[in-house]
Amino acid sequence: MKKYNFNAGPCVLPRQAVEASIEAIRNFDNTGIGLLEISHRTPGWEKVMSDCVALWRELLNIPDNYKVLFLGGGASTQFFTVPSNLMSTKAAYLETGVWAKKAMKEAKFYGEAVTVASSADKNFSYIPKEYTIPKDADYFHITTNNTIYGTEIKEDIDSPITLVADMSSDIMSRPIDISKYGIIYGGAQKNVGPAGVTFVIVREDLLGKVERQIPSMVDYRSHIKNDSMFNTPPVFPIYVMFETLKWVKSLGGVEKMQEINQNKAALLYNEIDRNKMFVGTAAKEDRSLMNVCFVMHEDHKDKEAEFMTFAKEQGMVGIKGHRSVGGFRASIYNSCPVEAIEALVKCMQEFEKKNS
Repeated sequence: MKKYNFNAGPCVLPRQAVEASIEAIRNFDNTGIGLLEISHRTPGWEKVMSDCVALWRELLNIPDNYKVLFLGGGASTQFFTVPSNLMSTKAAYLETGVWAKKAMKEAKFYGEAVTVASSADKNFSYIPKEYTIPKDADYFHITTNNTIYGTEIKEDIDSPITLVADMSSDIMSRPIDISKYGIIYGGAQKNVGPAGVTFVIVREDLLGKVERQIPSMVDYRSHIKNDSMFNTPPVFPIYVMFETLKWVKSLGGVEKMQEINQNKAALLYNEIDRNKMFVGTAAKEDRSLMNVCFVMHEDHKDKEAEFMTFAKEQGMVGIKGHRSVGGFRASIYNSCPVEAIEALVKCMQEFEKKNS
């Protein structure tokens, strides 16, 4: 039976990226040595690093005054790296879910961290709209896509202070005006590769302004100076990321990805809204294009376990919702093919007929 991968991360990857990476494990760059065994100081690997940075710059139109870094530690490490580098006295956070709360918690080690607005009152089922960004804060932090709750900020915010964004789960899914941000960061394992590498896009002139001493590994300048090789980089995840970005470019870039993602999401949301068995959990205007969350209709709550079993029998993998929301979640990142969404929609329709 064919399996359809809707896991929230690590997630589905482009087949061509997987195949290219498997071949590189066997023989990297015709060296006769596998990718997992090579030195990161070999010319072939240094070219992969520079070419991967160039692809990031090309696909997102990143200005020259921004640096692109590939680091370890996941987005969670950036929760304290960002305030370490930027926060002198105060930072502002938009609280839209678990990851935003965790980022804010880490910032409190460095100074005052304030909540500008929160959607906790409705279990983070919407994005706050009316709020004032404090101009006396060192930066304003947002989480653009909330994987657990299925909400997303789909436009670039105009901020009067430095804007920092965790884009772990929607990077490369749409064009971005990079100039509106001071720092963009995220784990690769949703849209641009496997777990193990973290991307950081940072405007260089923001650095070196805080008075505190910063440990070398936490100081972005250490990694900028050494082209992301201050220490041994996560070689394999970066290579898979490189191949994944080549795939994005081959499809037409982030503009085409946005079109594809909008069509995929519409297909699934339309079925959720039509099908009498299910109800979406996120406010319609804030529905994520990456993580589609839904539950059983109130009249069919007793059918949740039955649908989960039915869906698994139809080849659906990873659609169980997060424990804080319940129900179901289909993560339909860039590499999730429309075929998978069509199969899930068919599964939902068949379940409806089965229970009519």
